[in-house]
Amino acid sequence: MHVLFLSCLKATELIEKKLHHGLTFREKFQLKMHKMMCDACSQYEKQSLLLDKGIEVQGKKIYYELDVDDLKKLVHEKLDH
Repeated sequence: MHVLFLSCLKATELIEKKLHHGLTFREKFQLKMHKMMCDACSQYEKQSLLLDKGIEVQGKKIYYELDVDDLKKLVHEKLDH
């Protein structure tokens, strides 16, 4: 396979890397070229971004819903046993 063209497997790896770590200039270019020709990988990137945002929001929601008084009671109960 030519240096500029990626397989879908490599493209999805770069999409995940882009979301979490960032890409080099070459990787950005290769991914952009691949997505111009591949609707499936373009859709994969949109879905992956949506999932990451959903997980992030859900994690924040759980954190903010903690009741401090209930948590204190739970800790005291665990310490008493």
